[in-house]
Amino acid sequence: MILLVDLCYKPGSLSRYEFVDPIARIVAGAGYGVTIVHYSEIRKPMPDADAVILCGTALADNAFLADPDVFSWITACSCPVLGICAGMQAIVRCFGGTITERCEIGMTDIRVTAADPLLGTPRTFSAYELHGFAVGSPGVLTVCAESACCIQAVRHPSRPVYGVMFHPEVRNEWVVEDFVRREVPERGPPPC
Repeated sequence: MILLVDLCYKPGSLSRYEFVDPIARIVAGAGYGVTIVHYSEIRKPMPDADAVILCGTALADNAFLADPDVFSWITACSCPVLGICAGMQAIVRCFGGTITERCEIGMTDIRVTAADPLLGTPRTFSAYELHGFAVGSPGVLTVCAESACCIQAVRHPSRPVYGVMFHPEVRNEWVVEDFVRREVPERGPPPC
């Protein structure tokens, strides 16, 4: 089961249909079960999951930034984690990085700057971004991709924790598909 964390301003908001449900569709299409939980409802211990994806939010949904401790579970999470836009911002803050105001909307060229398990070999591809904040400093995380304006992807140096600033659910579904297929243990045969 893949746990999708909704970072929208409140549980059940209309933004969920734009930022969480498309990720659920991609994950389900790759053959994995999905559970969706709003970030404010996560309790320790974490629900059992094979992987966690922290989904993006609408441009003005920044409530998740008010309490960084609500994401402290990320540093101890034993399963793979992918943060998308707001999710990347939450991951960066957990690992000692900083977030700065920077509004960007639209297509941008992403330069993969070093070979990466999630994004592959150095190259450039186009992606859609929509954010009011960006990464100022990545902390202990390694920068894997950049655009002309900001850091676009990070990963933890020794754990399967990744973040992308762009929205792969718009034009780069392969990022989410590759994350679950690469990082989630092999599934057994379906039950009879």
